[in-house]
Amino acid sequence: MLHEFITENRARIIATCRANISSRPAPRVTDEELEHGVPLFLDQLVETLRLALDVNPAIGKSATRHGNDLLYRGFTIAQVVNDYGGICQSITQLADELAACISPWEFSILNRCLDEAIADAVTEYGRLREHEGTERLGFLAHELRNLLNSAILAFEVLKTGSVGVGGSTGAVLGRSLAGLRNLIDGELADVRLNAGIQQREQVVVCEFIQDVEVAAAMEANARGLQLTVAGVGKEVEVHVDRQILGSVVANLLHNAFKFTRTSGRVVLRVHATADRVLIDIEDECGGLPPGQAEELFRPFEQQGADRTGLGLGLAICYRGMESNGGELRVVDRPGIGCVFTADLPRHIRPAN
Repeated sequence: MLHEFITENRARIIATCRANISSRPAPRVTDEELEHGVPLFLDQLVETLRLALDVNPAIGKSATRHGNDLLYRGFTIAQVVNDYGGICQSITQLADELAACISPWEFSILNRCLDEAIADAVTEYGRLREHEGTERLGFLAHELRNLLNSAILAFEVLKTGSVGVGGSTGAVLGRSLAGLRNLIDGELADVRLNAGIQQREQVVVCEFIQDVEVAAAMEANARGLQLTVAGVGKEVEVHVDRQILGSVVANLLHNAFKFTRTSGRVVLRVHATADRVLIDIEDECGGLPPGQAEELFRPFEQQGADRTGLGLGLAICYRGMESNGGELRVVDRPGIGCVFTADLPRHIRPAN
Protein backbone atom coordinates (compact mmCIF):
# COMPACT_ATOMS: atom_id res chain seq x y z
CA MET A 1 0.00 0.00 0.00
CA LEU A 2 1.28 3.50 -0.89
CA HIS A 3 0.55 4.99 2.54
CA GLU A 4 2.68 2.29 4.17
CA PHE A 5 5.46 2.87 1.66
CA ILE A 6 5.48 6.63 2.38
CA THR A 7 5.42 6.07 6.15
CA GLU A 8 8.31 3.62 6.05
CA ASN A 9 10.40 5.81 3.74
CA ARG A 10 9.38 9.26 4.99
CA ALA A 11 12.91 10.47 5.79
CA ARG A 12 14.28 9.22 2.47
CA ILE A 13 11.47 10.92 0.51
CA ILE A 14 12.17 14.25 2.22
CA ALA A 15 15.90 13.88 1.62
CA THR A 16 15.30 12.94 -2.03
CA CYS A 17 12.99 15.92 -2.50
CA ARG A 18 15.62 18.28 -1.09
CA ALA A 19 18.24 16.79 -3.38
CA ASN A 20 15.97 17.10 -6.43
CA ILE A 21 15.41 20.83 -5.99
CA SER A 22 18.86 21.77 -4.69
CA SER A 23 20.19 22.46 -8.19
CA ARG A 24 17.63 25.13 -9.04
CA PRO A 25 18.62 28.81 -9.52
CA ALA A 26 18.83 31.36 -6.66
CA PRO A 27 17.57 31.98 -4.05
CA ARG A 28 19.34 29.08 -2.47
CA VAL A 29 17.28 26.28 -0.99
CA THR A 30 16.94 26.41 2.79
CA ASP A 31 15.59 23.98 5.36
CA GLU A 32 12.93 26.56 6.29
CA GLU A 33 11.45 26.32 2.81
CA LEU A 34 10.68 22.62 3.30
CA GLU A 35 10.18 22.59 7.06
CA HIS A 36 6.38 22.82 7.01
CA GLY A 37 5.23 22.01 3.49
CA VAL A 38 6.89 18.70 2.62
CA PRO A 39 6.75 16.80 5.96
CA LEU A 40 3.21 17.92 6.74
CA PHE A 41 1.98 17.22 3.21
CA LEU A 42 3.42 13.70 3.39
CA ASP A 43 1.73 13.02 6.74
CA GLN A 44 -1.62 14.23 5.43
CA LEU A 45 -1.19 12.30 2.19
CA VAL A 46 -0.68 9.12 4.22
CA GLU A 47 -3.91 9.82 6.12
CA THR A 48 -5.81 10.46 2.89
CA LEU A 49 -4.57 7.22 1.34
CA ARG A 50 -5.25 5.24 4.52
CA LEU A 51 -8.82 6.52 4.85
CA ALA A 52 -9.44 6.28 1.08
CA LEU A 53 -10.49 9.94 0.92
CA ASP A 54 -10.50 11.85 -2.37
CA VAL A 55 -8.98 14.94 -0.76
CA ASN A 56 -8.05 15.63 2.85
CA PRO A 57 -9.13 19.21 3.84
CA ALA A 58 -6.06 19.52 6.06
CA ILE A 59 -3.86 19.44 2.95
CA GLY A 60 -5.39 22.69 1.70
CA LYS A 61 -4.82 24.39 5.07
CA SER A 62 -1.16 23.42 5.23
CA ALA A 63 -0.65 24.40 1.58
CA THR A 64 -2.16 27.81 2.32
CA ARG A 65 0.33 28.28 5.15
CA HIS A 66 3.13 27.07 2.88
CA GLY A 67 2.24 29.70 0.28
CA ASN A 68 2.25 32.35 3.02
CA ASP A 69 5.64 31.20 4.37
CA LEU A 70 7.24 31.13 0.93
CA LEU A 71 6.07 34.65 0.11
CA TYR A 72 7.46 35.84 3.47
CA ARG A 73 10.80 34.15 2.69
CA GLY A 74 10.98 35.87 -0.71
CA PHE A 75 10.47 32.88 -3.02
CA THR A 76 8.72 32.98 -6.40
CA ILE A 77 5.43 31.42 -7.47
CA ALA A 78 7.35 28.96 -9.66
CA GLN A 79 9.18 27.69 -6.59
CA VAL A 80 5.88 27.07 -4.75
CA VAL A 81 4.86 24.73 -7.58
CA ASN A 82 8.40 23.30 -7.70
CA ASP A 83 8.26 22.28 -4.04
CA TYR A 84 5.08 20.24 -4.42
CA GLY A 85 6.12 18.81 -7.77
CA GLY A 86 9.33 17.68 -6.10
CA ILE A 87 7.28 15.64 -3.60
CA CYS A 88 5.52 13.67 -6.32
CA GLN A 89 8.77 13.16 -8.21
CA SER A 90 10.56 11.97 -5.07
CA ILE A 91 7.85 9.45 -4.18
CA THR A 92 7.73 7.94 -7.67
CA GLN A 93 11.54 7.99 -7.96
CA LEU A 94 12.02 6.14 -4.67
CA ALA A 95 9.22 3.69 -5.49
CA ASP A 96 10.96 2.89 -8.77
CA GLU A 97 14.33 2.42 -7.04
CA LEU A 98 12.82 0.04 -4.47
CA ALA A 99 10.55 -1.70 -7.01
CA ALA A 100 7.48 -0.75 -4.95
CA CYS A 101 4.13 -1.03 -6.70
CA ILE A 102 1.81 2.01 -6.82
CA SER A 103 -1.69 1.08 -7.96
CA PRO A 104 -3.50 3.30 -10.52
CA TRP A 105 -6.05 4.21 -7.79
CA GLU A 106 -3.34 5.30 -5.36
CA PHE A 107 -1.48 7.22 -8.04
CA SER A 108 -4.74 9.01 -8.91
CA ILE A 109 -5.24 10.09 -5.28
CA LEU A 110 -1.59 11.18 -5.09
CA ASN A 111 -2.07 13.44 -8.10
CA ARG A 112 -5.38 14.86 -6.85
CA CYS A 113 -3.84 15.68 -3.46
CA LEU A 114 -0.88 17.27 -5.21
CA ASP A 115 -3.18 19.36 -7.44
CA GLU A 116 -5.18 20.52 -4.41
CA ALA A 117 -2.02 21.50 -2.51
CA ILE A 118 -0.58 23.43 -5.46
CA ALA A 119 -3.88 25.23 -6.12
CA ASP A 120 -4.29 26.34 -2.49
CA ALA A 121 -0.66 27.38 -2.09
CA VAL A 122 -0.67 29.37 -5.35
CA THR A 123 -4.02 31.01 -4.51
CA GLU A 124 -2.78 32.15 -1.09
CA TYR A 125 0.54 33.28 -2.52
CA GLY A 126 -1.21 35.37 -5.19
CA ARG A 127 -3.68 36.84 -2.70
CA LEU A 128 -0.94 37.92 -0.32
CA ARG A 129 1.29 39.25 -3.12
CA GLU A 130 -1.55 41.43 -4.46
CA HIS A 131 -2.44 42.67 -0.98
CA GLU A 132 1.19 43.36 -0.12
CA GLY A 133 1.80 45.26 -3.36
CA THR A 134 -1.24 47.52 -2.93
CA GLU A 135 -0.65 48.16 0.76
CA ARG A 136 3.04 48.73 0.27
CA LEU A 137 2.55 51.26 -2.54
CA GLY A 138 0.05 53.18 -0.42
CA PHE A 139 2.39 53.25 2.58
CA LEU A 140 5.34 54.28 0.43
CA ALA A 141 3.45 57.16 -1.16
CA HIS A 142 2.20 58.28 2.25
CA GLU A 143 5.67 58.25 3.83
CA LEU A 144 7.33 59.98 0.88
CA ARG A 145 4.70 62.71 0.92
CA ASN A 146 5.05 63.31 4.66
CA LEU A 147 8.85 63.47 4.51
CA LEU A 148 8.85 65.76 1.48
CA ASN A 149 6.29 68.06 3.09
CA SER A 150 8.37 68.31 6.26
CA ALA A 151 11.54 68.99 4.26
CA ILE A 152 9.87 71.67 2.14
CA LEU A 153 8.34 73.44 5.14
CA ALA A 154 11.65 73.42 7.02
CA PHE A 155 13.49 74.71 3.93
CA GLU A 156 10.98 77.55 3.47
CA VAL A 157 11.49 78.65 7.08
CA LEU A 158 15.28 78.49 6.69
CA LYS A 159 15.08 80.65 3.55
CA THR A 160 13.56 83.52 5.53
CA GLY A 161 16.78 83.78 7.53
CA SER A 162 14.87 84.06 10.79
CA VAL A 163 16.33 80.81 12.13
CA GLY A 164 19.72 79.17 11.76
CA VAL A 165 20.52 75.92 10.02
CA GLY A 166 22.00 74.56 13.23
CA GLY A 167 18.73 74.90 15.15
CA SER A 168 15.65 72.71 15.48
CA THR A 169 14.30 73.67 12.03
CA GLY A 170 17.55 72.56 10.42
CA ALA A 171 17.27 69.33 12.40
CA VAL A 172 13.77 68.74 10.97
CA LEU A 173 15.17 69.19 7.45
CA GLY A 174 18.03 66.79 8.21
CA ARG A 175 15.71 64.12 9.63
CA SER A 176 13.35 64.42 6.67
CA LEU A 177 16.16 64.03 4.14
CA ALA A 178 17.60 61.10 6.11
CA GLY A 179 14.15 59.49 6.13
CA LEU A 180 13.88 59.86 2.36
CA ARG A 181 17.34 58.31 1.98
CA ASN A 182 16.39 55.35 4.17
CA LEU A 183 13.15 54.71 2.28
CA ILE A 184 14.85 54.81 -1.11
CA ASP A 185 17.77 52.71 0.11
CA GLY A 186 15.39 50.06 1.41
CA GLU A 187 13.41 50.01 -1.83
CA LEU A 188 16.58 49.61 -3.91
CA ALA A 189 17.75 46.74 -1.73
CA ASP A 190 14.37 45.02 -2.01
CA VAL A 191 14.37 45.37 -5.80
CA ARG A 192 17.83 43.79 -5.99
CA LEU A 193 16.76 40.93 -3.71
CA ASN A 194 13.57 40.23 -5.66
CA ALA A 195 15.48 40.29 -8.94
CA GLY A 196 18.21 38.01 -7.59
CA ILE A 197 20.86 40.61 -8.47
CA GLN A 198 24.09 40.23 -6.56
CA GLN A 199 27.52 41.79 -6.96
CA ARG A 200 29.69 40.16 -4.34
CA GLU A 201 33.14 41.46 -3.56
CA GLN A 202 35.77 41.32 -0.82
CA VAL A 203 34.89 43.99 1.73
CA VAL A 204 37.24 45.16 4.47
CA VAL A 205 34.92 45.30 7.46
CA CYS A 206 36.58 48.19 9.31
CA GLU A 207 36.37 50.40 6.19
CA PHE A 208 32.74 49.40 5.67
CA ILE A 209 31.90 50.32 9.28
CA GLN A 210 33.67 53.66 8.93
CA ASP A 211 31.46 54.51 5.94
CA VAL A 212 28.33 53.46 7.83
CA GLU A 213 29.37 55.46 10.90
CA VAL A 214 29.39 58.80 9.03
CA ALA A 215 25.66 58.75 8.22
CA ALA A 216 24.76 57.01 11.50
CA ALA A 217 26.50 59.65 13.60
CA MET A 218 24.53 62.40 11.85
CA GLU A 219 21.22 60.67 12.51
CA ALA A 220 22.11 59.95 16.14
CA ASN A 221 23.08 63.59 16.67
CA ALA A 222 19.85 64.81 15.06
CA ARG A 223 17.82 62.64 17.44
CA GLY A 224 19.83 63.60 20.53
CA LEU A 225 21.26 60.10 20.99
CA GLN A 226 24.73 58.80 21.74
CA LEU A 227 26.35 56.46 19.19
CA THR A 228 29.26 54.24 20.23
CA VAL A 229 31.19 52.32 17.56
CA ALA A 230 33.67 49.50 18.17
CA GLY A 231 35.25 48.12 15.02
CA VAL A 232 37.78 45.44 14.12
CA GLY A 233 41.20 45.29 12.51
CA LYS A 234 41.93 45.77 8.82
CA GLU A 235 42.61 42.07 8.36
CA VAL A 236 38.90 41.14 8.79
CA GLU A 237 37.05 40.74 5.48
CA VAL A 238 33.73 39.38 4.20
CA HIS A 239 32.63 38.36 0.69
CA VAL A 240 29.27 40.10 0.23
CA ASP A 241 27.12 42.37 -1.88
CA ARG A 242 28.25 45.65 -0.33
CA GLN A 243 25.09 47.60 -1.24
CA ILE A 244 22.76 45.02 0.28
CA LEU A 245 24.86 44.65 3.43
CA GLY A 246 25.00 48.43 3.71
CA SER A 247 21.21 48.59 3.51
CA VAL A 248 20.90 45.89 6.20
CA VAL A 249 23.17 47.69 8.70
CA ALA A 250 21.67 51.10 7.89
CA ASN A 251 18.14 49.75 8.47
CA LEU A 252 19.14 48.16 11.78
CA LEU A 253 20.75 51.40 12.96
CA HIS A 254 17.77 53.47 11.82
CA ASN A 255 15.43 51.23 13.83
CA ALA A 256 17.74 51.44 16.84
CA PHE A 257 17.68 55.26 16.69
CA LYS A 258 13.95 55.31 16.05
CA PHE A 259 13.00 53.28 19.13
CA THR A 260 15.73 54.18 21.63
CA ARG A 261 14.57 56.40 24.47
CA THR A 262 15.49 60.10 24.43
CA SER A 263 19.14 60.74 25.36
CA GLY A 264 19.77 57.00 25.15
CA ARG A 265 22.67 55.13 23.58
CA VAL A 266 23.04 52.94 20.51
CA VAL A 267 26.09 50.69 20.15
CA LEU A 268 27.49 49.39 16.86
CA ARG A 269 29.97 46.66 17.71
CA VAL A 270 31.90 44.32 15.42
CA HIS A 271 33.82 41.24 16.49
CA ALA A 272 35.29 38.35 14.55
CA THR A 273 36.11 34.71 15.19
CA ALA A 274 38.20 32.39 13.08
CA ASP A 275 35.34 31.85 10.60
CA ARG A 276 32.55 34.37 11.41
CA VAL A 277 32.06 38.15 11.52
CA LEU A 278 29.36 39.44 13.87
CA ILE A 279 27.92 42.95 13.59
CA ASP A 280 25.88 43.83 16.69
CA ILE A 281 23.49 46.79 16.92
CA GLU A 282 22.45 47.34 20.52
CA ASP A 283 19.62 49.74 21.36
CA GLU A 284 17.73 51.00 24.41
CA CYS A 285 14.15 50.53 23.22
CA GLY A 286 13.01 49.10 26.55
CA GLY A 287 12.71 45.52 25.30
CA LEU A 288 10.00 43.64 23.42
CA PRO A 289 6.56 42.47 24.51
CA PRO A 290 6.57 38.75 25.48
CA GLY A 291 6.59 36.43 22.48
CA GLN A 292 7.15 39.19 19.91
CA ALA A 293 10.79 38.53 18.95
CA GLU A 294 9.88 35.92 16.33
CA GLU A 295 7.40 38.30 14.66
CA LEU A 296 9.88 41.12 14.06
CA PHE A 297 11.07 39.89 10.67
CA ARG A 298 7.61 39.58 9.11
CA PRO A 299 6.62 42.22 6.52
CA PHE A 300 4.55 45.18 7.80
CA GLU A 301 5.28 44.34 11.45
CA GLN A 302 5.90 47.40 13.64
CA GLN A 303 6.24 46.88 17.38
CA GLY A 304 6.85 50.38 18.72
CA ALA A 305 4.76 53.50 19.12
CA ASP A 306 6.55 55.22 16.23
CA ARG A 307 4.74 53.92 13.13
CA THR A 308 6.64 55.88 10.51
CA GLY A 309 8.12 53.81 7.69
CA LEU A 310 6.71 50.83 5.82
CA GLY A 311 7.34 48.16 8.42
CA LEU A 312 9.43 46.33 5.79
CA GLY A 313 12.93 47.20 7.00
CA LEU A 314 13.57 44.13 9.16
CA ALA A 315 12.00 41.76 6.62
CA ILE A 316 14.38 43.14 3.98
CA CYS A 317 17.28 42.86 6.44
CA TYR A 318 16.45 39.20 7.05
CA ARG A 319 16.38 38.42 3.34
CA GLY A 320 19.47 40.54 2.70
CA MET A 321 21.48 38.55 5.22
CA GLU A 322 20.32 35.26 3.73
CA SER A 323 21.32 36.43 0.25
CA ASN A 324 24.82 37.15 1.57
CA GLY A 325 25.13 33.70 3.12
CA GLY A 326 24.54 34.96 6.66
CA GLU A 327 21.72 35.27 9.14
CA LEU A 328 20.02 37.88 11.29
CA ARG A 329 19.18 37.27 14.94
CA VAL A 330 17.71 39.31 17.77
CA VAL A 331 18.16 39.00 21.54
CA ASP A 332 15.67 40.75 23.79
CA ARG A 333 16.96 42.41 26.97
CA PRO A 334 13.73 42.95 28.94
CA GLY A 335 13.44 46.46 30.31
CA ILE A 336 16.57 47.60 28.48
CA GLY A 337 16.48 46.99 24.74
CA CYS A 338 17.44 44.62 21.93
CA VAL A 339 20.62 43.39 20.30
CA PHE A 340 20.39 42.61 16.59
CA THR A 341 23.23 40.50 15.21
CA ALA A 342 24.18 40.29 11.53
CA ASP A 343 26.19 37.07 11.36
CA LEU A 344 28.37 36.56 8.24
CA PRO A 345 30.98 34.01 7.13
CA ARG A 346 34.45 35.47 7.35
CA HIS A 347 36.48 35.61 4.14
CA ILE A 348 39.97 34.19 4.61
CA ARG A 349 42.53 35.11 1.98
CA PRO A 350 44.58 32.12 0.80
CA ALA A 351 48.16 32.03 2.04
CA ASN A 352 50.77 33.08 -0.53
